[in-house]
Amino acid sequence: MGGPGDGLATDGARIPDLSAGQSSGSFGTGDREMLRVVAIDESGRKPGRFDLELDDGTAVIVSLDIIEELRLRVGVELDEPGTARVLAAAGALRTYDRAVTLLAFRARTAQELRRRLVQKGEPAEFAEAAVASLHERGLLDDADYARQFAHSRMVGKGVSRRRVQQELARRGVARDTADEAVDSVLANEEVDEIGVVERAARKKLRSLQSVDIQTRRRRLHAFLARRGYDSDVIRAALTIVLAE
Repeated sequence: MGGPGDGLATDGARIPDLSAGQSSGSFGTGDREMLRVVAIDESGRKPGRFDLELDDGTAVIVSLDIIEELRLRVGVELDEPGTARVLAAAGALRTYDRAVTLLAFRARTAQELRRRLVQKGEPAEFAEAAVASLHERGLLDDADYARQFAHSRMVGKGVSRRRVQQELARRGVARDTADEAVDSVLANEEVDEIGVVERAARKKLRSLQSVDIQTRRRRLHAFLARRGYDSDVIRAALTIVLAE
């Protein structure tokens, strides 16, 4: 039977090494020395998944890859390390499937995904293995995330370079990756920062028509400052917009 680090579970989910007397907190092997596989049935909840049951009542969800890799069949007896490998593989698969679901809901950085998995109760070693697997398969890419985020914030919402860099840092994106993403957006979209500030100011100005000019200027300045723009850029843009 292959060791837990020898291969990948289905969809690329790594199997962390828990065979040295350690297993996921979600399952228990009891005090028996040997356990027998009593059922392997196709899961009605998830395509490509199988419900595996041991004769002590332990039930886990596994994949075909896990079944083949660990040579699981009905009637096979597992010693303690063998049982630990099955539980580790099932735990890693569960965490990987949850990670895929989270990414389907919205894009995330590696750090965000890792943190969210742990918050949801997944063991840290399983979360780390899931993140590594997704990264290897190109399904989790901080650089791609940073480019999409920078484009959405800078082009779509008129947020400043500095603010985008700060927001990416909070999401765990490395500084050089964030800088490269911002530079790429500025170059590819030919973003004129003062022009972006002018557009944001004009849009905000529509809601300030009922106040006097000084209040209008003060609120516009505060609005743009919250987006991270420097005072010099804000003053230049306001001079143009308010004159119009």
